[in-house]
Amino acid sequence: MNDVSAAGRPLLESLLTRGTSPAPHELQALADLSAAALDEALRQFAGDHGAAALSVLTALAAETAPRTVRRTAKRALYRLAQGGVTPPTTPVTAPPAAGRHSLRAVRAWGSGIDGSGSRAVWVLFEGQWGALRLSSVILNDTAGILESAGGEITKKRLDRELAELRAGQKLPWVSLDPDRAMGLIAETLALHQASGTEPPATFARWQPLFEATPPATPPDLGDPDPALAERAGELLELPELAGWFLEPASVQSDAVEMLQARESRLVLSDQQKAERQEAILRQVVERELTPAARHLWARRLGEMALVLAEAGRSEHAAIARAAAANLLDERRDAGREAFARGVAARALGAAGEVALGRLSAADVSRAPDRSATA
Repeated sequence: MNDVSAAGRPLLESLLTRGTSPAPHELQALADLSAAALDEALRQFAGDHGAAALSVLTALAAETAPRTVRRTAKRALYRLAQGGVTPPTTPVTAPPAAGRHSLRAVRAWGSGIDGSGSRAVWVLFEGQWGALRLSSVILNDTAGILESAGGEITKKRLDRELAELRAGQKLPWVSLDPDRAMGLIAETLALHQASGTEPPATFARWQPLFEATPPATPPDLGDPDPALAERAGELLELPELAGWFLEPASVQSDAVEMLQARESRLVLSDQQKAERQEAILRQVVERELTPAARHLWARRLGEMALVLAEAGRSEHAAIARAAAANLLDERRDAGREAFARGVAARALGAAGEVALGRLSAADVSRAPDRSATA
């Protein structure tokens, strides 16, 4: 334990041992620490105790805690959630407010995930007297909440908008478990907190409904199935996954090298050219598919598997789960994984088109797309 975290650690250990909620003076003692000291204390506490730390961190993340303590505790919960450690999901209602009854999430829907990691999520809330309110957001797994809209809605209008969306949506649009949908939005809020950014101002009226919700747990991938994982190429051929590839700008020089290998005027056999192209592809996979990137793509695959399963496409869902499981197994050589090779090859192809002047860099960028349906 270093000096930075030592100031708050004894109090955290005491709370864990007692198993009681922190008293006001204890919350204030934590709030009086510097931001760096508090963050480091909670980080080490969570790292040392894992799931056992959840009760303390959840209490510190409650609305009764000072803002600095609350935000830092939520950041610690997010770190644990990234490692698969989350508290059980509980129903969440809006905090009491003048003239407004408590709301509960009763239905939810979500889209598939596009090539930038964005998806639309709708959560329908019902008030005490049956009034309906729809929260509509676009989530991105690296940038956070991109857009937010919604408000009071009638059942008739909701049915009409759902029908229109299903007819015009390019990505699959399926029903979600309301608790999971709430958790997905809470997870994205935690991403904002961890990165020091803020969601759009239009989300402010909805934020209290999600702040006490634990982040969604990663999808269950089941036992690895190498045979199914090898069929990831079939998955990438689906229209819904046409935009799934690495950021072309990050492989621009590799793409130029690939083009030169293909068009080389040197006397090289087809086999030699193929070997050179294979070497370039492998170097891209090994460089770009870092452990963090593998985790990100595996999560996208796992979430897409849930969407595909809900849409009745069980075989494609099974392939997505298998490919995700292989990506998460860092003992496996990513350069041999069909999915990793596929997203890298696509990126090289797109970057090559940019180099040849056939496409603009903006056309193929994987930056979050704010034009998705919210």
